Amino acid sequence: MTATATRRFASVADLERERQGLRERFRPAAKRIRICIGTGCAARGSRRIYELFCQAVKEVDAGVEAVSCVGCHGFCERGPIVVVQPGDVFYQRVEEPDVAEIFRETVVGGRVVERLLYQDPATGAKARTAAEIPFYKAQQRIVLAQNGVIDPTSIDDYIAVGGYAALAKALTKMTPEQVIEEVERSGLRGRGGGGFPTGRKWRSCREAHGNPKYVLCNGDEGDPGAFMDRSIMEGNPHSVLEGMAIGAYAIGADRGY
Repeated sequence: MTATATRRFASVADLERERQGLRERFRPAAKRIRICIGTGCAARGSRRIYELFCQAVKEVDAGVEAVSCVGCHGFCERGPIVVVQPGDVFYQRVEEPDVAEIFRETVVGGRVVERLLYQDPATGAKARTAAEIPFYKAQQRIVLAQNGVIDPTSIDDYIAVGGYAALAKALTKMTPEQVIEEVERSGLRGRGGGGFPTGRKWRSCREAHGNPKYVLCNGDEGDPGAFMDRSIMEGNPHSVLEGMAIGAYAIGADRGY
């Protein structure tokens, strides 16, 4: 892990200027290689695949802007998953010997390795991108929208895709009461079996007597086979931190765990 300089944003304008500069890394024409390191893909060796791509980039100057680890795509049975930009070419069931071919053919040559594309078992059609795969077609991702896109360890990636803009808006343009009202209107509920309304929970905390108040992030996977908390925390942890900070502002807490 490399040390990075501490940055402080004195205003929303500072944050937005930083975001505009960081967005360059996500321009459609940029050469990027994204390797899923979600639990399923990692169990099948995706971290080693990441290392091999990093090694390939060092050995051959192909103009690759970044080789990134990303969070779970959700299609775990098809892992390890590798996505190559430009074109968002979606490769599935990638193994170590495939790395050299993907790098030579797709990253350097701009050609697709057909045998590594997903093939629909019903129609036989091959999908070049995730959007063409039936598993993804019916999905509208909200909480998990950035899984598979950003490096979960990179605050720069999170800021580039809009991260911390909601916190900035809450702190500068809304009162705690307005934040709670907005959450109530949204209909947001807990993701567990109880589905408790978030706005009601936040309001009860706001109105509770006594100080100090705390925000606790419950990451327990209590339901059998449930991986929703893990997928968020492993794939986009800054979204959890931002949500905790907004919740803390809304209820009047100054510390979270």
